[in-house]
Amino acid sequence: MQLNVKLFTLTKRFPLKISYGTTAQTTNVWVKILHNGIEGWGEASPFSAGGGALTTEMIYSSLLKLAPTLEKFTPYERHRIEQVLIEANIISPVRAAIDIALHDWFGKSVNLPLWKIWGLDRNTIVPTSVTIGINTPDGAKERVKKWLEYADIKVLKVKLGSIEGIEADKQMLLAVQDSAPNLEIFVDANGGWSLENAITMGKWLADLNIKYIEQPLAKGKEAELSELKAKQPLPIFLDESCFISQDVPDLANSIDGINIKLMKSGGLTEAIRMIHVARAYELQVMLGCYSDSALTNTAAAQISPLADYLDLDSHLNLIDDPFCGAVLQSGRLFPNDLPGLGVEYRAVSA
Repeated sequence: MQLNVKLFTLTKRFPLKISYGTTAQTTNVWVKILHNGIEGWGEASPFSAGGGALTTEMIYSSLLKLAPTLEKFTPYERHRIEQVLIEANIISPVRAAIDIALHDWFGKSVNLPLWKIWGLDRNTIVPTSVTIGINTPDGAKERVKKWLEYADIKVLKVKLGSIEGIEADKQMLLAVQDSAPNLEIFVDANGGWSLENAITMGKWLADLNIKYIEQPLAKGKEAELSELKAKQPLPIFLDESCFISQDVPDLANSIDGINIKLMKSGGLTEAIRMIHVARAYELQVMLGCYSDSALTNTAAAQISPLADYLDLDSHLNLIDDPFCGAVLQSGRLFPNDLPGLGVEYRAVSA
């Protein structure tokens, strides 16, 4: 099979600020796998999960080096390809792009969407949250207003962990609630709180009927999670602390759920493994995203009937997404009936 890669740039409608940085634009990599006249598509996105950044340059150069190796395989050897990439210590967004493209190829080869191949029920898909980044109270109100004007939104995820402290977090959260009193709200601190502040915020947020807190403590502070769980009432989800299925067992007794992202896990294959491991430990599952286009979020939508929560909104915040696939209906992101991922390319005007 042949591997082709192409860079493309994505620009956010609203720059996103979280506890460790602000993103307004990213350059991602479009991966194409060609075999027997069928083309499978994947995407690799740069990201930083509270540690070292996996950059576009790293992703692109790795894919170019892999091309000769992948020529030795066919798309039917997905398991073997995955093992070769893991043994070669290939970074996760590169593995994700290849794995997504292989799944797309297979779906197209049998002329079926992936969700149907897996026998999943689209009617069980829950609404996706959309993200309100760290902002001033007035700025947060304006962002909520714009989102509600743009689409039929049912759930908000509010980024907290401001460098200005938890009082700033509180004022912003109250502003969001005031702007959307009827919407469900989740909170993600991206590791921006100390243990003491996380306990304080957990109790305060519970009184406001917030559903859960995500990544309250920084990556590397997992030993403090048990105390946090014991001293505040909200469920705890982990993102930056949990990349792959092997991470789950050591965390399971201290948390309530995990946020699975295709770029972290290395693709759909490992994401499904993570779901099964999480369920074995009676944990809940969220599917999330980085600065991904509709290509990756549509790939995640294929397995979204297996998730309790969805945060697949990055493509909704783009002004120049070259792809279209899953469609937002009544706040829920539905994969379509087209084969494979069901993703199509659309030219973006300059």
